Amino acid sequence: MEQLFSLKLNGRQVSVSAPPAFTLLEVLRERLDVTGPKEDCRKGECGACTVLMNGKPVLSCLVFISQADGAEIVTSEGFMKDGLPDRVQKAFVENGAVQCGHCTPGLIVSSEALLSRNPNPSVEEIKTALAGNLCRCTGYTSIVRAVQQAAHKD
Repeated sequence: MEQLFSLKLNGRQVSVSAPPAFTLLEVLRERLDVTGPKEDCRKGECGACTVLMNGKPVLSCLVFISQADGAEIVTSEGFMKDGLPDRVQKAFVENGAVQCGHCTPGLIVSSEALLSRNPNPSVEEIKTALAGNLCRCTGYTSIVRAVQQAAHKD
């Protein structure tokens, strides 16, 4: 049986009908056509589905839509400014931190969360903040460099 849920998604209020046992990821992708968060492991191990929920990074594959009712959700798409990439997104592109792109939305969200609470993180702080995001292509060096660059572009 479906229920109506309400959330603020990337700055706009939305209502969506879904079974309460659907995950936030399922609702975002299947009901709201938000494709940034990726479905990869469904176990909370890869970070590809990371979104901000009330300002904190969460794995949307582990959050039931009923838990997100009334929450503010920001996906990687929500950081764009006037349809253009923001400083973190630009830094990822400029540093080659996007290779296959599958993990990129989750890494962007985790990086944005880090920089919002710590505008000048050390390399170790960056690595710690991104520890929940698995990337199979880059080796992380370009990702760390991108976050460092974004931190210095205010």
